[in-house]
Amino acid sequence: MLSLDTVLLFITASTLLALVPGPDNIFVLTQSMSKGAKPGIFVTLGLCTGLIVHTTAVALGVAAIFQTSQLAFNILKYIGAAYLLYLAYLSFKSSSTHHLKANQKELSYLKLYQRGIFMNVTNPKVSIFFLAFLPQFTNPQSGHVTLQIFMLGFIFILCALVVFSSISLLAARIGSWFNKTKNGEKILNRVAGSVFGLLALKLAFTHR
Repeated sequence: MLSLDTVLLFITASTLLALVPGPDNIFVLTQSMSKGAKPGIFVTLGLCTGLIVHTTAVALGVAAIFQTSQLAFNILKYIGAAYLLYLAYLSFKSSSTHHLKANQKELSYLKLYQRGIFMNVTNPKVSIFFLAFLPQFTNPQSGHVTLQIFMLGFIFILCALVVFSSISLLAARIGSWFNKTKNGEKILNRVAGSVFGLLALKLAFTHR
């Protein structure tokens, strides 16, 4: 079992890392500002589900493939970048539509949840980060390392869930106020589209 000191240190590190601006929390921020708190929470749940995939990949050794194979790394990152560009296109398309609230088809919570999963899973840097980060807190003398990896991954996911949900609630309040201003919704959609485009470029030019 993991020691209490190790768990507390890991919780602190995980919380701070979740707060650092990155693709996931920026994604939650933009979606919550433009769509509201509840959609942002479902995006958060999707992102955290994606982290389960990365944790499993590290525990079973699959994540090492992305560290050793440039082809596998590139394929996954380009899929992720293409998806982000698609989201950027949808955002800009929404911002140019007349009578947005009347005509815009709301995404279902399931779609938002799936969007979060896909956004997270198609970023190979997360697997490589977990591959480097999680084992630092394991101790072979404390039990099976694979089980420790799963425990650490679960704790990281809980920390991310709390941080991202808090971001979602705060961003939704800001977005709600901004939406009341003239052309506020159009501006938020354009901002979201720009952010998705920049994240796509960042991911596309990411190296291992």
